[in-house]
Amino acid sequence: MLICNDNLNPKTLLEEIMALRPWRKGPFEISQIKIDSEWDSSIKWDLIKNATPLEDKIVADVGCNNGYYLFKMLEHKPKSLVGFDPGVLVKKQFEFLVPFFDKEKKIIYESLGVEGLHEKYPNAFDVVFCLGVLYHRKSPLEALKALYHALKIKGELVLDTLIIDSPLDIALCPKKTYAKMKNVYFIPSVSTLKGWCERVGFENFEILSVSKTTPKEQRKTDFILGQSLEDFLDKTDHSKTLEGYDAPLRGYFKMLKPSKR
Repeated sequence: MLICNDNLNPKTLLEEIMALRPWRKGPFEISQIKIDSEWDSSIKWDLIKNATPLEDKIVADVGCNNGYYLFKMLEHKPKSLVGFDPGVLVKKQFEFLVPFFDKEKKIIYESLGVEGLHEKYPNAFDVVFCLGVLYHRKSPLEALKALYHALKIKGELVLDTLIIDSPLDIALCPKKTYAKMKNVYFIPSVSTLKGWCERVGFENFEILSVSKTTPKEQRKTDFILGQSLEDFLDKTDHSKTLEGYDAPLRGYFKMLKPSKR
């Protein structure tokens, strides 16, 4: 959890926080008020925080939401940090959080999606994190290309995406929704994802972790509006989504942009 102990009026502070719902990423604690976000993002962070050194590196977080991971990355003393997310509400949340967790204003926040990344920042980053974005893209190969071209030579990508448990070179293409999400287009097997990444030019594809999403990590709280994981799974068989697909399984990966291609 990210904690700030500034002495503020708790009633006014809570009103501001609740006006910014839903809080998807967190948790945060400000003046003893805990923003109990839908996702306990500390679980994911613990899986990837040591994937590669960040000290003195130029680092990007693509799909950064309200900046939770960016604020955690500050602790690793990068040279610079840039977050990318086109969402309006999450930027407002980020701007609310900055005075508490980035008082020196070291983080740059760009309202850009993954496709616009390399146009403004070509060959710019030593490390790029892209967490929970790829399956939302209609063209995952184009998204991976954009990430590739935003990296410096020998730069590293840390990627998190939904995957399917299969040894085959296949991807799930949901008919209409996946776990009630309309914007899920391709969920690859690990073998398929590796092939996509190699087609784009990445090398040294490494599996960091594979884990199922659980109610400990994603659940309803007072700080979101609407439903969460428990509402997206089959009521009698939690190994399946409401649509009958396998329940969410996430893979965490690291790969390298080589010096020659």
